[in-house]
Amino acid sequence: MSVVLTTQNEKRNFNVIRILSIAIPVAVAILLGIRTKVDLGVWTKTLPHINAVINSLTAILLMAGRVFIAQKNRRLHGLSMRAAFLLGSLFLVSYVLYHLSNESTTFGGEGTIRYLYFFVLISHILLSIIVVPFVLLAMYFALSNQIIRHKHIVKWTFPIWLYVSVSGVIAYFMISPFYTA
Repeated sequence: MSVVLTTQNEKRNFNVIRILSIAIPVAVAILLGIRTKVDLGVWTKTLPHINAVINSLTAILLMAGRVFIAQKNRRLHGLSMRAAFLLGSLFLVSYVLYHLSNESTTFGGEGTIRYLYFFVLISHILLSIIVVPFVLLAMYFALSNQIIRHKHIVKWTFPIWLYVSVSGVIAYFMISPFYTA
C-alpha cells in the first residue's frame, strides 16, 4: 500500500499510526508472555464474556455502518464507525486486563473441532494484528475528510475487521465450556 504524504503534519500522523501499529501487537504479546499474573480480583473472570459481547456489538456496528454509507447517511455511518472503534479500543483494554490477571484457557475439544478451533483462533489472531494499521488509517482518512483515501483503505479494512470481530465471538463460544469459575 503506497501512501503519498503531503504535509509535515500528515507525516507526523502517519508516524504515530506506524508506531501504534507496531506497539499495540508487541505490547499485547509481551503481556501475554508474562507468567506471573497480577491479582486484579475475581471480576476479571467475567472479561471473556464481556469481550464476546464487545466483539458482537462491534460486528453489528460495522455492518450498520456499511448499510448507512450505502444509504448515503454519512452522519450515522460516522457514528457507527466511531462507536466500533471505541468498542475495539475497549476490547483491547479488557483483553489485556484478562490475560494480565488470568492464565490462558486451554481448549479441551478433540478431533475435527480442535482443528477448526485452532484455525478460527489463529486466523483471528493474525488478522487482528494486520487490521490495526488499516483501522487507524481508515479512521485518520475519515476524520481528516480524505474520503477518496478512506474509501480505498476500507475496501480492505471492513472485511478484515468484520472477520476479526465475528471470529472472536466464534472462538469464544468454542472455548467457553472450558473456562473455569
